[in-house]
Amino acid sequence: MEGGSELVVRRINAGTKFRDFYSWPDEELDEMESTLAIQQYIQQKIRRDFTDIEGILELPMKVDVNVWNYEHLRQFCMQLNELCVMLQPVCNAETCSQMTATASWIFLCAVHKEPKECCAIDYIRHTLDGAASILNSNKYFPSRVNIKDSSVNKLPSTCRRVYRIFSHAYFHHKSIYDDFEGRTMLCHRFDRWVKKFDLITPDLLIVPLDDNSDNLSDNSDGDGYSTLINNSVIEAPNYKEDDGQYATVSEHSPQPNSVVEPDIEVEDEDSDEDDETTIRE
Repeated sequence: MEGGSELVVRRINAGTKFRDFYSWPDEELDEMESTLAIQQYIQQKIRRDFTDIEGILELPMKVDVNVWNYEHLRQFCMQLNELCVMLQPVCNAETCSQMTATASWIFLCAVHKEPKECCAIDYIRHTLDGAASILNSNKYFPSRVNIKDSSVNKLPSTCRRVYRIFSHAYFHHKSIYDDFEGRTMLCHRFDRWVKKFDLITPDLLIVPLDDNSDNLSDNSDGDGYSTLINNSVIEAPNYKEDDGQYATVSEHSPQPNSVVEPDIEVEDEDSDEDDETTIRE
């Protein structure tokens, strides 16, 4: 080639073995000429060293923080599909009839006309499908190089739902969670990401990692559970169209695995406030 430089072809040809995927040299972000440059850059950093969480999350210069967070959330959802597949043989309507995390958190699925209980694996599928619907929506995210301010509010509510997949896997399918986490560090990265960019309040991060284990009660039942007293979560309806309102039971509920149905106060979906509301009996 002219000037002694070699042409680098970044392409996975038919018949290429998996171990030889992405065997080309890394590329700097400003050298990537594509509307998918941010996604490609994030995936490149993950392939280079998935344990370098701070390096993966470091915001590059001249990159809009909203675009950066949007692309990271897309990446989390794509990788969580693998965890969903791993859970399917053991997580079903018989073994996990409710979407729970510890003995005290229950989540109602809002993909239905009226919010109702789904078995955990259906809730996980619905959550990932709903996240994909929002993140690929031309209404909310018509561009991947510029995120509208009105669409930024979709990210925290989607993050909260997605995080529940980690919670259920950790507290109810620990061996599968450990296998997946050991190969991806995805929950550690997600936890650090939502803290770094203030996307989820720390009190909702219930998976006991090294830096947030103080969020859990010391009262454990010995099976990976930690008693979080009287906290059930109820999703608001119209999952694909709202900002993901949900309500937290903070008063005394009769049973940890029950859902009470008092009146619910839900904030205006166009509000910039946090969409968490409180049920009062």
